[in-house]
Amino acid sequence: MPLSTINFINISPIAIGSAAIIGAVLGSFYACAVYRYIAGQTLTDPPRSMCPECGHIIVWYENIPLLSYLLLRGKCSSCHKPISPMYPLIESISVLWAVLLMVIYGPSTLWLMYMFFGGLLIVASFIDLKTFILPDIITIPGSIAAIPCAAMLTNTGWQGALIGAGLGGGLFWSLRLLYRGLRGVEGLGLGDVKIMFMIGALSGPQNLPLVITVAAFSGLIASAVMMIVDKKIEYGSMIPFGPFLALGAMLSILYSDTFWIWYLRG
Repeated sequence: MPLSTINFINISPIAIGSAAIIGAVLGSFYACAVYRYIAGQTLTDPPRSMCPECGHIIVWYENIPLLSYLLLRGKCSSCHKPISPMYPLIESISVLWAVLLMVIYGPSTLWLMYMFFGGLLIVASFIDLKTFILPDIITIPGSIAAIPCAAMLTNTGWQGALIGAGLGGGLFWSLRLLYRGLRGVEGLGLGDVKIMFMIGALSGPQNLPLVITVAAFSGLIASAVMMIVDKKIEYGSMIPFGPFLALGAMLSILYSDTFWIWYLRG
């Protein structure tokens, strides 16, 4: 759906509020998935959330997205050890994603589709930040699902989805081989290649330059800030690139039409 055809006034406050609630609930699930993957647990093991410090079982009123963190002042109610700020951060990003999608696409199949893939990108990004791994359990099924979804639910079509996936994954595969050949070390992981298949299918070939540009610039800015804050980090140190690719993809999904309209008029 082109951005220029949407009447923002017709997006009701109820739809926006519903999107925010759904985003918060899903964000709580995403945070749980990230934590359990890093801890080597499944989503059903243990069956209930608990404090990693003291084992306190989290009751329902301590597990309300965002609100409980504020009411508990970021501490476990039992041992009073700090709760990781990762939880409210993931929940906040999920809420923002759900609301922005609703504002732009309204209550539609596109909203549902982009909510699903946005969730995959959020979970993969935070796992990458913690472990330098983009899990196959996310990138491979996501790549497989992205092609038919983009082909049937957007104006990209089968040709655009396949070309986008091939260009996205193929470009990063080539860059990975080139960097390893020139430097003798890995510069890009296979996870980055796999996630670019998914991102390329969703964005289409026409928006890949926008995705990669946003990812590159945001990655450079983050690296510079990290070197300023932590003097132990040297130039050339590895940083996880998945979160920046996800940022580029999500901004492309939200604002690519606006960008191209602005660019063509400029």
